[in-house]
Amino acid sequence: MAKKMKKLTEEELTLLQGLQAEFNTLKMTLGDTILQQNQTMEKIAEVKEKFQKEEVSLMDKYGKNATIDLQTGEVSDAPAEESTDLKIEK
Repeated sequence: MAKKMKKLTEEELTLLQGLQAEFNTLKMTLGDTILQQNQTMEKIAEVKEKFQKEEVSLMDKYGKNATIDLQTGEVSDAPAEESTDLKIEK
């Protein structure tokens, strides 16, 4: 004789299905967030590379001891005791 199979109530089944759907949605959201983070990190690396290239160009033009104020665009010579690299003030 076959045993009678136990079954969840409709409310229990609906609750579990809803929680599973929410879990899957959150996993997809997390995956999208990680993809966005990776894309942002790549863009940051690109900007840093462009900044470094521009910095080299500005060192050639204004000298390695130059200090650039990013607010005003003023370029001045750094005091002798400071670093011999271009300094950009933000």
